[in-house]
Amino acid sequence: MLETFARELRSGEAADLTRAARRAQAVAFLALALPGLPLGGLYLLTRPAPLHLPWAAGLAGVAALLALIVLRLAGMAARGGGQPPSRPALTAAIQGGAAPAVPFLLGCAFLGQPAVLALLCGVAALALVLAWTSVPRWVRAATARGV
Repeated sequence: MLETFARELRSGEAADLTRAARRAQAVAFLALALPGLPLGGLYLLTRPAPLHLPWAAGLAGVAALLALIVLRLAGMAARGGGQPPSRPALTAAIQGGAAPAVPFLLGCAFLGQPAVLALLCGVAALALVLAWTSVPRWVRAATARGV
């Protein structure tokens, strides 16, 4: 996997850089999100008080807002010029991996409440789709401004 990643970075083709950036984004998401599962399980053992629907909706709104802010910052990172195109593209992709991780991690705190968990996982899925589909745009922005 690392050889393929390095080859895609060196090729200079936009399609290869997009694949490499998506790999980096997936790894970044997994690195941020996976620790939430055992931590959520441990929190579940403390038998937390249930979260009522209005609060759950508010939490989902905050999670969506944070994910959008992360995506905006990732887009700004992609436009960083004066560097080889791979650097800002990978920076943006890795930052974009945090967008779905935020609502996912919040959802892990509510493993005992399926409705809240489903709501936050839905927000995470939407953020993941937005981040995944933004990678080609970030690569184009990095390539246009690169050295």
